[in-house]
Amino acid sequence: MNVTELFACNVFNDDVMKNSLPKEVYNSLRKTIDEGAPLDTSIAGAVANAMKDWAITRGATHYTHWFQPLTNLTAEKHDSFIEPSGDKVIMQLTGKSLIVGEPDASSFPSGGTRATAYARGYTAWDPTSPAFVKEGTLYIPTVFVSYTGETLDKKAPLLKSMTALDLQAKRLLKLFGIDCRKVATTVGPEQEYFLIDEDVYLKRKDLILTGRTLFGARSARGQELEDHYFGSLKTRISEYMRDLDETLWSYGIFAKSKHNEVAPAQHELAPVFTTTNVAVDSNQLMMELMKKVAKKHHLVCLLHEKPFEGVNGSGKHNNWSVSTDTGLNLLDPGEAPEENPRFMLILACVIAAVDNYQGVLRACIASAGNDHRLGADEAPPAILSVYLGDQLGALVDSIVKGRQYVPKRPVPGSIGVPSSPIFPIDTTDRNRTSPFAFTGNKFEFRMLGSQASVADPNIVLNTIVAEEFGRAVEALAGAKDLKRACRSYTETLLKEHYRIIFNYNGYGPDWEAEAERRGLLNNKTTADAVPELFKRENIDVFVRQGVYTEKEVLARANIQLENYAKTIAIEARTMLEMGRQDIYPAVNAYLGELCSVIAAKRAIGKNLPTDADMVLAEKLSSLNEAFFRAMETLEQGLASLPEGAAAAERAAHQIVPDMEAMRRLSDEMETLTSSRYWPYPTYSELLYSVK
Repeated sequence: MNVTELFACNVFNDDVMKNSLPKEVYNSLRKTIDEGAPLDTSIAGAVANAMKDWAITRGATHYTHWFQPLTNLTAEKHDSFIEPSGDKVIMQLTGKSLIVGEPDASSFPSGGTRATAYARGYTAWDPTSPAFVKEGTLYIPTVFVSYTGETLDKKAPLLKSMTALDLQAKRLLKLFGIDCRKVATTVGPEQEYFLIDEDVYLKRKDLILTGRTLFGARSARGQELEDHYFGSLKTRISEYMRDLDETLWSYGIFAKSKHNEVAPAQHELAPVFTTTNVAVDSNQLMMELMKKVAKKHHLVCLLHEKPFEGVNGSGKHNNWSVSTDTGLNLLDPGEAPEENPRFMLILACVIAAVDNYQGVLRACIASAGNDHRLGADEAPPAILSVYLGDQLGALVDSIVKGRQYVPKRPVPGSIGVPSSPIFPIDTTDRNRTSPFAFTGNKFEFRMLGSQASVADPNIVLNTIVAEEFGRAVEALAGAKDLKRACRSYTETLLKEHYRIIFNYNGYGPDWEAEAERRGLLNNKTTADAVPELFKRENIDVFVRQGVYTEKEVLARANIQLENYAKTIAIEARTMLEMGRQDIYPAVNAYLGELCSVIAAKRAIGKNLPTDADMVLAEKLSSLNEAFFRAMETLEQGLASLPEGAAAAERAAHQIVPDMEAMRRLSDEMETLTSSRYWPYPTYSELLYSVK
């Protein structure tokens, strides 16, 4: 296999465009892609024809506008290239068909932004993200808007947020005499996931319907030995990863690192940084391909944040940075950050953005699955804080507290063996307990759930940082001594937002109390977190930056709350079905055997002891009775669940606790019931079935 030839072979990338488009068309399209210039619609026909011809050589017969509705998934409607020509057909893709499509929008979530009478939606080509061929279809990345113009997707607001940051960052850089054509955010979203055997998966109704195990006693062996992390790959896993790498590379996805994660059966894939909207598209495609490739190997890829209780869940680390088209990384502190007023100002703006809009950042990653993961000694807590590392932490402390700063530089390290290499000991660290950590020349936002779209957090990050950049420009514009004014404004921001900086253990028992003392939010559930989006100051930042209208912000908040309530309701109904049809009868069947044994022993004679059998039978009978009552309680709670977004709070604070109570009873009964009777594969089978 020649990786360089394989890479992006299914992508209508720059090389293909350069070789297939007239020079003037190519140059015009590149200007749109590189500089954000308006698309010249007169070139659409030439681009469409070249794209169609290339796609046909890759085996395509259809095309689709590929978009990202408000479901965390992607959507597509396939149309063939064929057009009638007499009694024959020709293969054709017109410029109009490339630029605009009209899928029915009636059944996609809208949060009330459009009435059923205005159900038509439009998809519009995003030329900054390359088209690709998959399974005989040309995929054209697009945005998705309603008949009346409201955005119904995640791509359109993402592009708007990138434009907002570009505009405000260029204004800020201009104060420092730096001119550039474009400032763009880049993202490298690391992806965690579980792989389990398909045959075992198909025996678990909860995994099939909800993506996670709703019941299941812990395995005798979990992750205690820490031997799975970065361990040797099992043969089937290695073959899957190799197949996945090759598949991803063929679609131009920069899959770079792969390894075993902490929990048994858990793994991670990390891509190389790329422009944010391309990274979002790539991650959506990656998640789809991860599942499809797994099926080829008779495996199932689980992307739920917490598929197994008692072992680590899965997240998606959003490595976020900001750079100019000239290659200047705005988050690079350089050798001496204390002598770099531009960097310190930008750092202070990011810190202020996280503090001012901590509620929005928490809300944008909230979901039923992620609620299980956050704060569980495996992921950051639900409290937003910023970690800066030793060097920047000491520098900020000196500014805020008026101390003398003693520069800390990277020093050479060694293990003390003459033949070992000398390595630099960096001044930053990857604090795994921090939600928002500075890691050298980027920030790592670590609160994302593994199955979520990375569009949402990047929309928020781009928007709130653009807002702070804009405020900085207004404060510094016209300053006679820019350097002094910049230092003064930076100091003011750091002092005002010092509370959000926390350079210690986020899992520590004292952090929650300390965060409360500082006035930081601690919204532990989606139902608690999402209402932050209804606050006026949080709506206004999106409106000011041109990312959302007020109506669009409210729509997304309502959709998020409705999805949360629906997810909990589906899980609860699944639990009831499993409990009534399988678990309760299975325990009763085993109890029947125990009772028969007790009766048989007693019939033989008084010399055969039955005390242990009686204790076990009584305990199981009591637990199963309590389990039945717990099912009744859960069913009653579901029956009284209100409609719409109002159901979220009830789901979080009544239904979820009722589900947890039901699970505790079942999991205890599982440890007491003969494996011959238990109706589902156990955690040991699920986590250790792949050899």
